Amino acid sequence: QLQLVESGGGLVQPGGSLRLSCVASGGSLDGVAIGWFRQGPGKEREGVSCIAMSGGGTYYRNSVRGRFTISRDNAKRTVYLQMDSLKPEDTGVYYCAADRIASMTLFTYDYDYWGQGTQVTVSS
Repeated sequence: QLQLVESGGGLVQPGGSLRLSCVASGGSLDGVAIGWFRQGPGKEREGVSCIAMSGGGTYYRNSVRGRFTISRDNAKRTVYLQMDSLKPEDTGVYYCAADRIASMTLFTYDYDYWGQGTQVTVSS
């Protein structure tokens, strides 16, 4: 069973950058996809991006494409989310999650294991 721990959140001004990290432990990452999700105040949780740990294929939601970059370091069992040109609407708790069969979707119901989340606040 995979355990996921996020870090790297914080307070940043609009236009700034943050890099989130998600460290996975406790199970094989072969054939797994790791996704990043976020939940803003009063909003539903939504998918942001995902990456296949085998092969490195990626997918982004339209509103972050060109601003966010997802990457992986298999040796460190870590997935990163580099967030640039941040906007106030990017504010929320960011979660990473693991999909055991790498569906490469951004639907929460496709993901089996979840971290506890890290807060990102974009405000001047």
